[in-house]
Amino acid sequence: MLGYVQALNAIDEAMRVAILSLERLADVLGLVRSRRISRSGHVGAYSYTVHGAGCRFVSGNGTEVDVDFSADGSEVFDLWRLLRFGLSLPETVDVTDEDLRSAVQSLQPPLKEVRPGWFSVAN
Repeated sequence: MLGYVQALNAIDEAMRVAILSLERLADVLGLVRSRRISRSGHVGAYSYTVHGAGCRFVSGNGTEVDVDFSADGSEVFDLWRLLRFGLSLPETVDVTDEDLRSAVQSLQPPLKEVRPGWFSVAN
């Protein structure tokens, strides 16, 4: 879980360096909607694809970070996204839903459950 958060932070930093108008990662949605950037593309070492309320990022080594954004722009993710992240790592991490849920609950804080099954990084 902490690896996911670290990867998400690295993506946020890379995107803000590459797109100077980006104040927070959630602003990617507005840039796509206003057609200032395309729905999918490459920024630095990452490819991205905007979907619905979020975005899927893939690093050069194939590591996948999929994140949604809440109405206030917070980055939120569920167990499925954490599982997909683990399976995409160069050294695959495959865990059961029960083990994943237990691990996430043990990390509160720094994670917080914002609605049933959905998590964010506590500020």
